[in-house]
Amino acid sequence: MEEDRMGSIGSLPSPTKIAGKWTKMQAIVNGQIRVNHGFWHYWGSILKTRTVKHQYEQIRDTGRLDNFKLAAQGAHSGYRGLVFNDSDVYKWLEAASWLLASHPDEHLMQLVDETIDLVRQAQQEDGYLNTFYTLTNPNGRWSRLERDHELYCAGHLIQAAVAHHRVTGKRTLLDVACRFADLICDTFGPSEEGKRPGTDGHPEIEMALVELARETGNQRYLRQAQYFLNARGYGLAGGDPYRQDHVPFRQLDAMVGHAVRAVYLAAGAADIYAETGDPTLMETLLRLWHDMTTTKLYVTGGIGARYEGESFGNPYELPNARAYAETCAAVGLIFWAWRMLLITGESQYADILELALYNGALAGIGLDGTSYFYVNPLADDGTHRRQPWFECACCPPNIARLLASLPGYCYSISPGTIWVNLYISNEANLTLPDGLTIRLQQSTDYPWGEGVEFTLKTEGEYTLACRIPQWCTTGAAIQVNGMHVDDAEPGKYAKIRRQWRVGDRLTLSFPMPPRRLIAHPFVSEDRGCTAITRGPLIYCLEGADHPGIDLRTIQLPRTAVLHEESAPAELGGIVAIRTLGISTPLDPQWNNQLYRYEEQIVEPAQCKEIPLRFIPYFAWANRTPGQMTVWVRESSSPNVP
Repeated sequence: MEEDRMGSIGSLPSPTKIAGKWTKMQAIVNGQIRVNHGFWHYWGSILKTRTVKHQYEQIRDTGRLDNFKLAAQGAHSGYRGLVFNDSDVYKWLEAASWLLASHPDEHLMQLVDETIDLVRQAQQEDGYLNTFYTLTNPNGRWSRLERDHELYCAGHLIQAAVAHHRVTGKRTLLDVACRFADLICDTFGPSEEGKRPGTDGHPEIEMALVELARETGNQRYLRQAQYFLNARGYGLAGGDPYRQDHVPFRQLDAMVGHAVRAVYLAAGAADIYAETGDPTLMETLLRLWHDMTTTKLYVTGGIGARYEGESFGNPYELPNARAYAETCAAVGLIFWAWRMLLITGESQYADILELALYNGALAGIGLDGTSYFYVNPLADDGTHRRQPWFECACCPPNIARLLASLPGYCYSISPGTIWVNLYISNEANLTLPDGLTIRLQQSTDYPWGEGVEFTLKTEGEYTLACRIPQWCTTGAAIQVNGMHVDDAEPGKYAKIRRQWRVGDRLTLSFPMPPRRLIAHPFVSEDRGCTAITRGPLIYCLEGADHPGIDLRTIQLPRTAVLHEESAPAELGGIVAIRTLGISTPLDPQWNNQLYRYEEQIVEPAQCKEIPLRFIPYFAWANRTPGQMTVWVRESSSPNVP
């Protein structure tokens, strides 16, 4: 029975091949992992007890579900919200489905089933499904592809359907998605085939159709994804960088335009490469990745420098207080990095995935699990606060579906090898492509603690390939049963192959001293500044820890010693960093003056020594409103005696 697929770890679904012919790794089925302790167990509990329930209430109370009810009743009026509100329902369904894999819950399953039934009833006889057009302009479907997100919404429907099918085995939503996908395939294509040329102004459909091809085995969906990618750059979706339609994809040499659309398109192209091996796609993807990571990536893993068009800026244009860094953009970057990791097997992509996950994306949801950031600045005056929802609510369900699916990112597989990508306490039951089933347990306090231990529960000869994070530049160590076995090179996978016995223990150690990070000299806002890091986490100063002090007056001496401080009862349990800094109060003569001649400054303002406390960036804005900054001015002077 379908319900049996939600049982214990020993009765999980058989693995689906979630990768392409041209990948070095395969993804695993999300339900093969049970997160059971530590940092991500906390977030899984928050998702189950608060986030998914809260988001369901929001899509219900804001009329998103009512739109489907009205469409099912044959109405042609009464639509509420923005044109793409359907997508928020689909992303909620995806998040809830992934969550059911690790947190089976009868009430949540009932809500999922009821929502799917609403979606099914709203579908038109020919397979079309978009409540905005059904309720407002039933004869105008496909008339404004460049702006109305019809294919974007379809993509989120398909992704939700694939997640639901993989977790539950039920076809209720998958059949809906296939009917709509078949209509899309019948409708769009070259005019010489009697079809309608076109592609969506917001990429998303490309990723979804490839996943649908993998789930169903129907290669028609893969070919349609190729068509939509290849149709870009010819003015069919607006003809501008904002919509990723200014030049054909293979001619792109830089990440430009709307950041979310850019990384969604890149992720879709990576999926297509994974299935086809088209070298021109990989050449473009590598070119774009290099441009982004070397000139346009925030230290937090955020992307998108400008409010104007929610877009990338010029190289090294990375403002702090005016950073856009949309939560969806960090989520999209993770999607792209994950696909590049599967394709290449190179640790650099997992390093960026981890950076964006722990910092740029996780900051997008409050510790209460029910408040959200749309944009994620790196400095603030205290006015930027999380909200319970947005009119344009793309970010809340996006971060929810990412975190709910996170167990599936922990490992990937290839013949004879388990690749450890993320360090998360869990029990795993993994079946490799060559048929070997391996059970293991991972125990760690990462990202707070430096130790990771694997206990093997399956005998046999196989390889554990453990990622050595790029940030761990010295001191990483690997032992098996207490014996040193390998040197650990940062930014690589350490591959330990042996005849494993039940009870064998593999331990990793990643020293996490607090460290300083400086930016490229061309990043003008960060020149002369430093950022504090520890392990995979970026830290910040927040006004709540420094009452009465303007954070803009603070300098961090180069000689300041950084000390760790465990705070298990604060902000969900964190490791903070303490040190001594310098505060230089503003000279009163600056009152009512914006500029002064240098010779008018008789003597420097008196500075004083103050205690500083840095907290993880993801945890800011969960206390009393106040200033925040990631980058702190660095002083060459020693601490004040």
